[in-house]
Amino acid sequence: MTEYNQMEMMISIAARELENGATVGVGTGAPCAAAMLAQKTASPDLVIMFEAGGISPDLPEMPISVGDSRTFYKASMAGSMSTIMSSCARGFVDYTFLGGAQIDMYGNLNSTVIGDWESPKVRLPGSGGANDFASFCWKMMVMTPQDKRRFVEKVDFLTTPGWLEGGDSRKKSGLPENAGPHKIITNMAVMDFEPESKRMRVISLNPGYTFDDVQENCGFELLRLDNLAETPAPTEEELSILRHQVDPGRVVIGR
Repeated sequence: MTEYNQMEMMISIAARELENGATVGVGTGAPCAAAMLAQKTASPDLVIMFEAGGISPDLPEMPISVGDSRTFYKASMAGSMSTIMSSCARGFVDYTFLGGAQIDMYGNLNSTVIGDWESPKVRLPGSGGANDFASFCWKMMVMTPQDKRRFVEKVDFLTTPGWLEGGDSRKKSGLPENAGPHKIITNMAVMDFEPESKRMRVISLNPGYTFDDVQENCGFELLRLDNLAETPAPTEEELSILRHQVDPGRVVIGR
């Protein structure tokens, strides 16, 4: 079996979530690599959208920012940030990838401050377009290392809405009823959200990890399926495309 690293594992998992013909709003780095890998494998008609306005470009290589000229290369449309955000609000975007310094059991994200708002330990970049994407794209996904400092019982600041307080609280807030966090992909496991409570739930374990490993690296109690599957490892084809076509410089996937 071909060896792979944790980033290659997470990108391969994420790429498999993006079905052919879907639309996905991505940033640079791992989310873009996942979308490119999906296009070059099972989803050639995946529509990639960048926050700065590039829609369905023929990406010649990994862009370094959402406004990089490569995100407009042979694009179906060269729009603007308002084009992308209005597309989200109108329900045209199926998936988005987001991240943050903290995530809680309901998929809420914090990318604003660590600690108290008035006197924080760390000030972070803030929302950018993350709040809009999470509020209106149908399925939000996160790729992040499994770490107690990231997976916290309650975020210090609610930058980006997940399932809010669980149950039907997101619907009651006025956000689209069937939109919200979909999958959390870490180096140890893949998680979704239990349909009624909307709490984070482990659905498969990455090769070499146990449920206890995941729980020990999480700051809240995780739900789990009774029979946890093993997440399929990256195939040789996926790794070859990822390493030689998507990210030959190994900027994202590393060595």
